[in-house]
Amino acid sequence: MRQTKQRKVILDVLNGHKDHPGADTIYEEVRRILPKISLGTVYRNLEMLSEKGVILKIENGTQKRFDPTPYPHPHFRCVKCGAIEDLPFKVGDIIAADALSSWAGNRKIHKMNLEYTGLCAECNGSE
Repeated sequence: MRQTKQRKVILDVLNGHKDHPGADTIYEEVRRILPKISLGTVYRNLEMLSEKGVILKIENGTQKRFDPTPYPHPHFRCVKCGAIEDLPFKVGDIIAADALSSWAGNRKIHKMNLEYTGLCAECNGSE
């Protein structure tokens, strides 16, 4: 996959976020730098970057959010406001890699998703 100016700007914008933005948010910020870019171009590039393993796509029903950290890692999603946060530990801390690989056998795991749900600190404080 070649590195185009558009992809570089999209990645730069995504890397500037810690909140796992959706394509619309990324598009609005990219458009400030590349005013002629279309929403479709941003969507296609995000999908391609996700398929190639450069970024992580987080899907929750119809909502897609994007994470610049491409390796599997756990998230916390607020059920009230939809905020997504990275959890400060690795999947290996939760699931022993040896146990998983011995279970996998002939199976081929394409990806994993570990998500905790609940109320974020802000929403929990407002209840």
